[in-house]
Amino acid sequence: MASGPAGRAAEEPPLPEPPAEQKSPPLPPAQEEFSFLPLVHDIIKCMDKDSQDVHQVLNELKNKFQEMRKLISSMPGIGVSPEQQQQQLQNLREQVRTKNELLQKYKSLCMFEIPKE
Repeated sequence: MASGPAGRAAEEPPLPEPPAEQKSPPLPPAQEEFSFLPLVHDIIKCMDKDSQDVHQVLNELKNKFQEMRKLISSMPGIGVSPEQQQQQLQNLREQVRTKNELLQKYKSLCMFEIPKE
């Protein structure tokens, strides 16, 4: 569910703090928090050893599934249908195209003096 390789975040420089009115939502948990494989591995190890800890590890896995369901249901736009998403995307592309055309038009008017250094 997380995007990009795990080491990518360490390579990028920190971004400047946005103004208070434009703060982005809190960052999602680290990528390793989305992995269920270590818990599944622990369950298999407990079953191989006939350990009584298997119930505890199963509960941890169940809790992790519940946390991920809550996280997914709280994601912005999760209730928007694919058709609505396509329409929003089309509208935004049209806005970008229109703004680019206006920008080119204003640039061609030569109303702006560009200082030469």
